[in-house]
Amino acid sequence: MSPILLGTVASLLAGLATGVGALPVLFGRGQKISHRFRDELLGMAAGIMLAATAFSLLVPAIETGGAWIAALGVAIGGVLLDVFDKIIPHEHFERGREGLGPELKQIWLFVLAITLHNFPEGLAVGVSFGSGNISDGITIALAIGLQNIPEGLAVAVSLLGVGYNHRQAFVYALLTGLVEPIGGFLGISLVTIMYSFLPLGMALAAGAMLFVISDEIIPETHHSPHARSSTYALLLGFIVMMILDTVLG
Repeated sequence: MSPILLGTVASLLAGLATGVGALPVLFGRGQKISHRFRDELLGMAAGIMLAATAFSLLVPAIETGGAWIAALGVAIGGVLLDVFDKIIPHEHFERGREGLGPELKQIWLFVLAITLHNFPEGLAVGVSFGSGNISDGITIALAIGLQNIPEGLAVAVSLLGVGYNHRQAFVYALLTGLVEPIGGFLGISLVTIMYSFLPLGMALAAGAMLFVISDEIIPETHHSPHARSSTYALLLGFIVMMILDTVLG
């Protein structure tokens, strides 16, 4: 299998994990999940993303390109996500509508919000496979897939909470993960064409993910009285991914 196809397939599988997480909602289990548990799921997803960003993206970027290239990539990734966040219309479950552009149905604003932070995850998977080290690519794909499972459930439960039925909540949660193969294809294609782009690309994906974690996920989990338990869930997710990265690495 070619590296481009391998990276695209891996990012697709990671994105489909969002639908796996949303399966309980499809079978009518969503009402039993509390707001607190939803926030804890998002906190765990944030912790997994943080560990994957640090150990699977930034460390290799520094090792291959040096600290200054890594710093530049992180800055570019964060700024790009900030620009997209301000331009693309979207809506958060807690913070409401953001961005410019035309008025859209609420569901598509929700989908665009999740899509904005899923795209960098697919990019991270693609860039990791572009390094030529399959184990590194598998590690980051596993990390993204793992964090997509609780995230998919949290998104589906939130959609139930704003009035969508079980089938709609599942389908829309699944759709948000299907943007990841697009990011994966773009990432691995760029790295394959220009291998020298690898350290910058890994750091760029890391910066974009760090922006999402700080600007989107963590604030979403701190709008309720259960912020502390969400923080502990983040620590748990970080520890789990740190151990997995060490074992797989």
